[in-house]
Amino acid sequence: MQLRALMYFDELVRTNSMRAAAENLNVAPTAVSRQIENLEHYFGTPLVERSNRGIKLTAAGELLAARAGRTFRELEHVHQLIDDLQGLQRGRVVIYANGATVANLLAPVLAQFSLRYPKLRFEVMITSARQAIEALAAAEADLVVTLFAPKMPGVKVRLRSEITYDLVTWATHPAAERTEITLKEIAALPLALPDKSFGARQAFEEQFGRIGVELDPVFVTGSLEMLKELVLQQAAVTLLPALAVQREVQSGLMAAIPIAAGKGVRTAIDLCVAPDRQLSFAAGKLVDFIEGFMRGADRVKPRRPKNSV
Repeated sequence: MQLRALMYFDELVRTNSMRAAAENLNVAPTAVSRQIENLEHYFGTPLVERSNRGIKLTAAGELLAARAGRTFRELEHVHQLIDDLQGLQRGRVVIYANGATVANLLAPVLAQFSLRYPKLRFEVMITSARQAIEALAAAEADLVVTLFAPKMPGVKVRLRSEITYDLVTWATHPAAERTEITLKEIAALPLALPDKSFGARQAFEEQFGRIGVELDPVFVTGSLEMLKELVLQQAAVTLLPALAVQREVQSGLMAAIPIAAGKGVRTAIDLCVAPDRQLSFAAGKLVDFIEGFMRGADRVKPRRPKNSV
């Protein structure tokens, strides 16, 4: 079986059209059809069903499509490793992350890392925790940073850290000068929170439920930027890791107040890699860099805004 036949099949699966696959491959449609027939002869079973609406994969075709896609991604990975052996500090790192908060925490890490390695390129995909882990297992991602990572085979948690959520207010809010605040006091304030599909919101509900308080936020949104904007507009306060608003706190726009009596909401954040796949130079350096950042992230606790009044 030739690699070319698999390449043609993979393109056919991606485009769902003999003609489109042929155009992308710069060959005649008959060439694509012939390579598919070669594969069907090799496996001894039909792989596609042809119709006027395009092609449909058989059960065997679905199985081959999944494995072929992974094979080509692994070949790309090997190409990157060969580049590394030649001392070429270039390449692309694909990062999957879940949750707006994680994305916000990743941004300063990637910015700093990119300054050190300007030839590298990064692709960041924001998905659910399960989709991120599945992408890693399928070799679609080099690494994953996620909250509440589900356990799956083929995935290794390189580092598990914790982030603590503080009350985030605008700079002149009455609570901004406080050194700490209780959960009951927070529940009485106009809140802006993520919706219940977010792991952080689920952790909030559990923590407040322990003291018999039911959360009734004024605003519910899946957008981190919306949460921050509602605070800046003085319409509500929110709960976020202090690191997520470090820039706003340091510029005197917001304040981050810890929750009293050690009852702050804490959520696990995992840095995951594939245990059976060697990381490229780029991905390996980035994993080490993120790991160092995560180990220190929970110690970053800006509490009061600069130039507060």
